[in-house]
Amino acid sequence: MLTLLPPSEGKADGQDGTAPLDVAALSLPGLAPAREAVLTELVELCAADAGKAQEVLGLSEGLKGEVAKNAALRTAGTRPAGEIYTGVLYDALGLATLDQKARQLAERSLLVFSGLWGAVGIADRIPSYRCSMGVKLPGLGALGAYWRGPMAEVLPAAAGDRLVLDLRSSAYASAWKPKGEVAERTATVRVLQSKIVNGVEKRSVVSHFNKATKGRMVRDLLSAGLEPAGPEELLEALRGLGYTVEAQAPAKAGKPWALDVIVTEL
Repeated sequence: MLTLLPPSEGKADGQDGTAPLDVAALSLPGLAPAREAVLTELVELCAADAGKAQEVLGLSEGLKGEVAKNAALRTAGTRPAGEIYTGVLYDALGLATLDQKARQLAERSLLVFSGLWGAVGIADRIPSYRCSMGVKLPGLGALGAYWRGPMAEVLPAAAGDRLVLDLRSSAYASAWKPKGEVAERTATVRVLQSKIVNGVEKRSVVSHFNKATKGRMVRDLLSAGLEPAGPEELLEALRGLGYTVEAQAPAKAGKPWALDVIVTEL
């Protein structure tokens, strides 16, 4: 199973004294030229014009210090991506507390999408940065569109014959949409909160529930050592782990499955 995750906007700092970034050492080496292009423009923009960089990156005054961080990306300390990304989903996933077997499974099955890197594995060493998929760089343009070509060349081979569990938010999903036979082995997940209002069930998408539930769900699959081969096996696995899941099979060939995970509380 290959699980696709969104990054987090907030990130932990890279450790002082650790080796600097080595783009060639990152997973999915076919993305290296595209990564270098984004990295070069981002670093040059942030080093040359902090005000313009702040505007391009959509940063508030309170976050303008992120510009200087980006300017120093090539020499900054690095940590495994699984430690750099923080927030609700990653707190629930709890990579640091997985046992060895589950951690090994995570390292070969999780990909985190990124406006800067395209996608990285959780063991890839990266510096802390600020560059969402929604950014439009002056030279390369909108990153969501920029990454589509490189991703289309690399991701199908990375998926191989595995189930693709797509947990990305819409901005990051725009960078690669599985097609054909890969799409038929793909399952997207929506988390819905169920409430009873005046005796009637009401369902809604709530961001915190969504992120926390997705993180917990991935952790449970990893901890149980489960690697479903297809969407139907994934459905059975999640129900076996105690999740309430409703599935919608694709209406036609070449489309992904859609799973709704129903929650009442965290």
